[in-house]
Amino acid sequence: MEGLDDTDREILRLLLEDARRPYSEIGDAVDLSGPAVADRIDRLRERGLIERFTLELDRSLLREGVHVFVALDVEPAAAEQVADALAGVDAVEHVFRSVDARVTFTATVPDGDVTALLGTHDLLDDVREYEVRVLVDAEWTPGLGDAELAPECAECGNSVDVEGASATLDGETYYFCCESCESRFVDQYEELREGA
Repeated sequence: MEGLDDTDREILRLLLEDARRPYSEIGDAVDLSGPAVADRIDRLRERGLIERFTLELDRSLLREGVHVFVALDVEPAAAEQVADALAGVDAVEHVFRSVDARVTFTATVPDGDVTALLGTHDLLDDVREYEVRVLVDAEWTPGLGDAELAPECAECGNSVDVEGASATLDGETYYFCCESCESRFVDQYEELREGA
């Protein structure tokens, strides 16, 4: 599996700064043509590293409620379900789930009424307690750092390095640490698809 080179990293950094930056401008910065940049971005999307291009709103310019940071103590079995439900709520901006069954999120809530927000989405039964803090400011600054591409093997769960492989099945890319894992996974996938 191909890793990230310096050009990929620079393209990602430039997109993190401004995802609407023209490919020609990115190309000037990394010494590639616009179409070559487009090809690299397409490859990064196919590999799953770039999931989508999004818009970040400055909610401080909108009158819609109180911007809050909420920490929920959730029943452990329900933590993933609660986090997924919150991710679908329009008022919620960011959701985080930790290994200790805590779910935290930021949201802009009318009148600061977090109980109503949780109740409206049927989440109160799974929440043992929660703490709310009013935010003065929030800044989202995703970065690449020195991270290496290391997805999890779809077959065995090991980390996949540059010696690994990938396969795209029905439009979704899967990563494998070795050819044996890839072969087992693809064979099982094909059997299940044929049996469906």
